[in-house]
Amino acid sequence: MKKTQKESSLSNVYMVTDPPFALKLFGGVRWSWIWIVPRLYAGWIWIKAGWGKLTNPAWAGSEAGSALTGFVNGAVAKTAGPHPDVQAWYAAFLQNAVLPHVGSWSYVVSFGETLVGLGLILGAFTGIAAFFGMFMNLNYLMAGSVSVNPILLMISILLVLAWKTAGWWGMDRWLLPALGTPWSPGLVFHRKRTL
Repeated sequence: MKKTQKESSLSNVYMVTDPPFALKLFGGVRWSWIWIVPRLYAGWIWIKAGWGKLTNPAWAGSEAGSALTGFVNGAVAKTAGPHPDVQAWYAAFLQNAVLPHVGSWSYVVSFGETLVGLGLILGAFTGIAAFFGMFMNLNYLMAGSVSVNPILLMISILLVLAWKTAGWWGMDRWLLPALGTPWSPGLVFHRKRTL
């Protein structure tokens, strides 16, 4: 029997599949319990840092921006030498985009850290929360602040990879099926509307 042209072109395509271990770890709810401890640990660190900033007037109050100004100036000072801790292009971003609007950025950092922490602890939109946590960790690292940032960055990368199951023992168990994704709307969007 002759193959059609479409069948011939499809048979030449090689699909690379994920290893069974990765499918189970990142896509199966049977192994979702593995993500509870790293998710709660990262969430606790974020919410503790964010709440500390929200209750500190130097971050989110009458003196908003003064603490962030000190952090940015410290990062800019780390651009000297043959192997600087902070790259010149990132220092230029801090000086030209952050410092002129330091009060606003101070609130963004404070609320951002708190919301990431809440999302991770509640298991609500875990992949999105982990992504924004990862983004903040990357910025802190580029600003020359090591501390716990490499550990949180690694946890966040793993939680982003496990976005379908990392929040299964949390609110994502109900949120993801209800809301779905941009490429596959959930149950809320498939209900028929009656007047």
